[in-house]
Amino acid sequence: MIEQLRRRLTRHQRTTFLLASGLSTAGSFAGLTAKGWLLMDGAGNPFLLALHFALLTLPTLVVSGPAGVLTDRLGSERVLVRAQWCLLAAAVLGAIAIPLSQGRQQDLLLLLSTLGIGIASSYELTARNKYVALLVDEPEELGPYLASFSVIFNVGKLVGPPLGGFLLAATGPTLALALDAATYLFPIGTLLWLMAPHRERERRSERGQSASLATAWRECGSPLRHVLSFTALACLVGFFHPGLAPLMALELLGPSPIALGLFTSVIACGSICGGLLLQRNATAIGRRPGLLLGATTLLTALAQVGLASQWGQAWGLAMAFLIGAGTASLLAGTNLIIQVHAPQVLRGRMAGLGQIAFLGGGGLSGLAAALLTETLPGGLWSCLAVLGSLGAGLGIWELLRRSRMRLA
Repeated sequence: MIEQLRRRLTRHQRTTFLLASGLSTAGSFAGLTAKGWLLMDGAGNPFLLALHFALLTLPTLVVSGPAGVLTDRLGSERVLVRAQWCLLAAAVLGAIAIPLSQGRQQDLLLLLSTLGIGIASSYELTARNKYVALLVDEPEELGPYLASFSVIFNVGKLVGPPLGGFLLAATGPTLALALDAATYLFPIGTLLWLMAPHRERERRSERGQSASLATAWRECGSPLRHVLSFTALACLVGFFHPGLAPLMALELLGPSPIALGLFTSVIACGSICGGLLLQRNATAIGRRPGLLLGATTLLTALAQVGLASQWGQAWGLAMAFLIGAGTASLLAGTNLIIQVHAPQVLRGRMAGLGQIAFLGGGGLSGLAAALLTETLPGGLWSCLAVLGSLGAGLGIWELLRRSRMRLA
């Protein structure tokens, strides 16, 4: 019976791996929510929350390049399995921190857990982007399958935080974080037991200068270099909402945790819809990068300008939905293009370059938006109008220059 189930799951390995990744994503967001609450409740220091988020995201900017180099040299499957074990270890550290420590020591262990998850996630995402190409039977199936991970990520982002809050209230912090750690066993078991990838297709790089990140940048071709450069610029102008979401929710809906939950849920729903649209049209969209980049940047920018108009809460939530759809389509679409159209031997490093573009541009965007919010007379609304106008100009410029560009 067990063997029959294993064979059936192996036959549907792409769906199995996608669902396992979705479960671990939801568990990860649930655990991050629980740890964030513990840090705030224990110390009452908002700086700890900012540090908690920074330890999750900033490692990606630093280690994505080395993760891409290692993935192309050792092979995506080996790096992916090791990264999943590291994610499990980091999550277990967060769970055992509750009964074994208290006060500042507990806060330190929780922050170390998040740092470990941030570093391991960089390797996991980079290796997974290259690994999924080994699961599809035909090359034209890769684009839609890659886009599916954007959908499942945003579903986890929507479900995970309320799940973490419920587990925290119902079971306590130790069990909540232990259940988060347990979700990493699903992708580990799937990779070790159920996957049958086309390993013979993978091309690995040799040691030396040819395996560097700079070599991947030079050899990927000018169209993909443009995709990465434009995405970094678009994120610099318009990908600040993750950092300013609490302030945006406060200004639009009021000072309430429910308001923040509603605002982030609406953005997540927009991201899911954008991912579904991209998934259903992945092949056609992936061949026209200029159209994708210009349209998604313009959509996000117009939504930011619309939000700045302050035409009521319903209108503001509709604009938040469009911001989620635009940014998710931009990020997932860029990842799709650079993976589908890059040579197989470069795909690990291309995934690393993509993460640098997303988080490098997005991280600086948050700082720029915060500075504009503090200095402009109209505060947040003026910031949205200024950056939205810049983004709209950038999107129109891309559409006028490269909307007809096609990739083979």
